[in-house]
Order: sequence, then C-alpha cells, then structure tokens
Amino acid sequence: MAAVSFVSTASFFPTRRAGLAASLAIAGLLALSTAARAQDAAPAPAPAAAQAPDAAPQASETLTAPTGKKRKQQKDEKVVQSKDTKKSLQKTRKSDVLAGVDSTLPDKALYDKAIEATKKGHFDVARLDLQTMLNTYPDSQYQMRAKLAIADSWYHEGGTAALTQAESEYADFRVFFPNAPEAAEAQMRIGDIYFRQMDKPDRDYSKATHAEEEYRRMLTDYPNSILVPEAKQKLRDVQEVLATRESEIAAFYSTHENWAATIARYQTVVDTYPQYSHMDDTLIGLGDAYEAEARYIRSLKSLPEAARSQLEQIYDGNAADAYRKVVLDHSAAAHVEDARDRLAAMNLEIPVPSQEQVAASIAMENSRHTYKLTDRLGLFILHRPDTVTSARIGEPTLLDPKPTLAPMVSRKVVADFQAAVNPAMAKPVAAAAPDAAAPPADGSTAVTAPVAPAPLQLNEVPSSDAPTGSSINMTVPAGGGGVDHSNGSGVGGEIITTPATAPATAPAAAPTAYEGLKTVGPANTTSLPAIEKPAEAPSSVNDVAGTKQAEAQKPAANGKNAKPEFDKADESSSKHKKKKGLKKLDPL
Repeated sequence: MAAVSFVSTASFFPTRRAGLAASLAIAGLLALSTAARAQDAAPAPAPAAAQAPDAAPQASETLTAPTGKKRKQQKDEKVVQSKDTKKSLQKTRKSDVLAGVDSTLPDKALYDKAIEATKKGHFDVARLDLQTMLNTYPDSQYQMRAKLAIADSWYHEGGTAALTQAESEYADFRVFFPNAPEAAEAQMRIGDIYFRQMDKPDRDYSKATHAEEEYRRMLTDYPNSILVPEAKQKLRDVQEVLATRESEIAAFYSTHENWAATIARYQTVVDTYPQYSHMDDTLIGLGDAYEAEARYIRSLKSLPEAARSQLEQIYDGNAADAYRKVVLDHSAAAHVEDARDRLAAMNLEIPVPSQEQVAASIAMENSRHTYKLTDRLGLFILHRPDTVTSARIGEPTLLDPKPTLAPMVSRKVVADFQAAVNPAMAKPVAAAAPDAAAPPADGSTAVTAPVAPAPLQLNEVPSSDAPTGSSINMTVPAGGGGVDHSNGSGVGGEIITTPATAPATAPAAAPTAYEGLKTVGPANTTSLPAIEKPAEAPSSVNDVAGTKQAEAQKPAANGKNAKPEFDKADESSSKHKKKKGLKKLDPL
C-alpha cells in the first residue's frame, strides 16, 4: 500500500498512458544520441593507393572546367518570370509609359517618386513632389504628365471634396492641353467621377445625368481615342440606370391609374433607351396602358356608338403595336409569351419575326451578364446601381429625342375624343391641307393669298320665353367699326365712338331687360341726397360757478411755463451749482 501511494504521489503525468509515451520518447532520444557518438568515434578508412593518382587530375579538372557548362549552369540558375509577373509589368508600362525612362534626371526622379507615393496611397506626399517639380523645373518635358498625375492623385484619394478637386484639375488639363492624347483620358476621368457617385435609380439621378453628358462629350470630342469602347460601355450602364428610373416611375403611375403619365414615361423609355434590358416589360406596360384607355371608353354608355368604335380602334391599335414590337424586335426576351397571349386575347394575328430580327435579339440577350454571388453581395452591401444586365453591344444614343410628357398625352386624348364626338370640326382642316400643299396643274409656282379667318360667332343665351332651340347668331360685319379685316388681324370686335353732338349731361336711362336677361344694377336708381355739413359742437362751460382757479394753475403772463423751484441746499445737478463749504456735510 505504501508503494502504491508513493507511485501515485510521485507521478508527474496524469495517466499511465501519458507516462508510458513519455518514457518511450526519452528512450528513443537516448538511442539516437548514442548512435551518433559511436559514428563520430569510428576511425576514418585509409585512402587507397589507386585513388592517389586520380586526385591530381580531379583538381586539374575542376580548375579547367569548360565554358559551356558555366553558361548552362548560369542559364539554369536564371529566374524565370511567371505569367502573373509579366502581366503586372505590362500593366505598369501601359499605365505609366515613362517608367524607367531618364531616371537619372532630377525632374524625372521627382516624378517617379511621386508616382510611387501615389501607388502606396501617400497622396499628399505625391502632390507635394509633383508641385515641387513643376515649380523647380517649369520647362520640364514631364510637365504635362505631372499635371495629369496631380489630378489622378485626387481621383484615387476619393471622397466628395477630393473628387470635386479632381474634376477641376481634369478640366484645367483639357484647357491647357486640348490636342494631347491624354486629354481624352482626362475627359474620361470626369465621367468616371460622376459614375462613381451614381446612386440607385430610386434616388437622386443628377449624378447619372452628369455622367451621361460627360461620356457623350468624350465620344463626340475624341472619336479616335483608344478609350472609346470603355466610354461606350460606361454610357450603356448609365442609360440602363436612367431607363430603370423612368420605368419604375411609370409602374408607379399605373398602380394609381394615371394612364397619361404612364404612357408618357413608358414612351420616353422606348424612344430614348432602346438597349434597356427590360424593354419587353416596358412595351407590355405601354400596351396595357393603352388597353386601359380602351376599357374606359367602353364603359362610357352615353357615348355615341360611332365615336366609341373610333376611339376603341385608336387605343386598341396603339396597344397592338406595342405588343407586336415585343414579338418582332425582342423575340428572345423573357416576356415575349405575354405579348403573344395579349395579341391572341385581342383576336389579332401574331406576327412572325424574321431571321435577322431573331439573330439580333439573341445577340443582344447573350451579351448581357448574369448575376453572380459577388454581384449580389456588391449590390446589397455597397448600395450601388444595378448595371449587371446592361447590354454589351450596340451603339448608345448620343442625342436624346424629344421627351413625351403627360400634358402632351392628355391633350392628344382630348383631341381624339373631340374628333370622334364631333367629326365635322376636323373635316375642314383635313380637306384644306391637301389643297394648300397641292401644286398647280401647269407646273408653275402659284402664289396663294392668305386666307382670312372666319369671323367669330357668338350665341346668346335664349330668354325664358323663347322657343326651344332658338339662338341669335351675332356676326361682326367685315367693315364694321372701321376695323380693317383684309389682313386677318382683326380681333372680331366693333369700335363704338361717341358722337360729337351728344349732350354733356344726359339723363340716366332706366335699366331694361335684354333678351330675357336682367341688367345688373340696383332697382332704385334715384340719386342720393347731398352730404350735409355736420353741426358745430357746443363750447365747453365750467359748471362750477364762482370758483377761482388755483394760482399754480394760472398761466404766466408772458405765456411761458414757469420753472419749478430748486433748493441748492438740498440737491445738486449739472445745471445748478453744487454745495459748497459746510453745506456738503449737511445730509438734510
């Protein structure tokens, strides 16, 4: 029992297995150390006699090694650059064509130092070195590159203030070096500044508008630059954001059944951004808006049948045109089947696109990128606009067509409604247009006289006792009132002049009824009496008789108010003399 307790108390390891493993490890180390000592203590073998003659030739062979082996050895020891290293060097040479050129010159040394500081993120140090180079060497051949490097340092620094300063520097570079190849790069950077600050479509779109303007200026001012493909792609991305904004606003108006605003927004997208990724949805939404207008016309039971059918034909035709455009021009889009179903529901023939239209639609849809995990994370975390599905082929629009506005659509709807209800109003205009534009039969150029406008016609309100349907047609005579109507500048009024022999004061005529309408005015037309002068107020009399006025209240004889008495012994002021002598000590 004593032995067992001794082992348990003296053991260093918590378990027997751990102790056994440690003992085996120590035994192995001891065995290795013993073997190493035995090997060191063993005597070296005596060299053979046959090996002695070979020693000298071996030494001479080492000294007289052939030159070809040295070259092969140096070639084997040479470091071979990998593909990534070569790609990085090519990228550096492309970004900085002056890297390693004239590095011994002092201005070039400052320039290289500033470029290296920019790569490391030391933008203040880089700008200080570049400004020192410009001030010390004003005639340096690297002056243009130094100014561009200053703008690049502001651009890479980022932030609202830094990007604003970078835009100013790039604009100054374009002014000072308009013909330099780097001017296109400066203009491209100005567009990139607004592109970086671009927000989502449902937010402020001013940055996107500025980016679109700058990229369009880049393409128009520098059409031969190597940056043109990149500028076109950036412009497509910006127009994708703007088109998304317009489509979302149109969808909002459609939920509120504001069909005029919906049609205006969708039509603007169709005319301005033809490469929009959701153009099929846009055209279907435009057709649905016209179809909603047609349903509203069908709900008007009081409308004449001819007018209703004419308006239905107009709006159903516009909706069918939008659906057909989806089927023909966007046959590879995702919602082309919805357009076909709508045409079938309208009992219309579904068109078949040509091979060229199908190939163009397939190429456009295949050029768009698909969403990846990195794209979705970037959109979720960075809150940047979605440009993943923007087109990669095609020419972006450089000039915006005239936008379609909601008031224009409303006026068009009203005009169509009036033309359908009252067709006689549109017939003279339609008939006069061909006659005015038709040339004479003999081929000579005839001068047509200006047509005078028709005189205005006023229909009076009939009186209560007049028969139903009676009206008075009041027309202004052609030469009445001394108004010249030959040039068509008359306003349809007649000037009435007062005769010279009229009396100065004529009695007022009693108001009479005119065609059943009462004249506006009071019933009693008698003149009012003259205004009388008010009576004078009675003079005030003192009711207390026999009382005398107090002496203090009596006015002075000379008409001036008497000054109050002043005791110099009691008080002093700036207008009176101060106390003197012992009177100063008298508090009373």
